[in-house]
Amino acid sequence: MSALFQFDVRVYYEDTDAAGIVYYANYLRFLERGRTEFLRALGHDQNVLMQEGIAFAVRSIAAEYLKPARLDDLLVIETSIASLGRAQLGFAQRVRRDHELLLDAKIRVACIDPARGRPIPMPRILHQQLSALPEAPQ
Repeated sequence: MSALFQFDVRVYYEDTDAAGIVYYANYLRFLERGRTEFLRALGHDQNVLMQEGIAFAVRSIAAEYLKPARLDDLLVIETSIASLGRAQLGFAQRVRRDHELLLDAKIRVACIDPARGRPIPMPRILHQQLSALPEAPQ
C-alpha cells in the first residue's frame, strides 16, 4: 500500500438509523469522501478532472464491518493505494474511531471517459504521483 491519507468525518443524525448507529450504506459515502480528498491533496480536483473528460467509477468493493459507529462520533477515514494500473486503481480504506478499527475495505475504481462510459488510461501526471508515493504503515 502507498501513502496513508487521513480525513475526519463527524457522524450526523442523517447518517444513522433509528438506533443511532451509522447505517451501513453511509460508510460508502465516507469512503468516497476519503478518496476524493486524497486526490484533492495530490492536486486533482474532481470537477477539473470531469471537465478534462476523466472520471473514476467504482468497479468493486469488499468491506468488513467490524464495529458500529454512532451518532456524533468523530471518525478518521484512512485511504491508501493498494494497487495501481494504467486504467484501474485499488484503494485500501479503513474507518477508525479513536484508533479503534470499525471498517476495513478494498475498493477498485476504473478511470473512465464520463461521456462514453469507457475505460481510459488515467492522466500520466496522476499515475506518476501515485507511483512515487512512499509505502504506508500497516
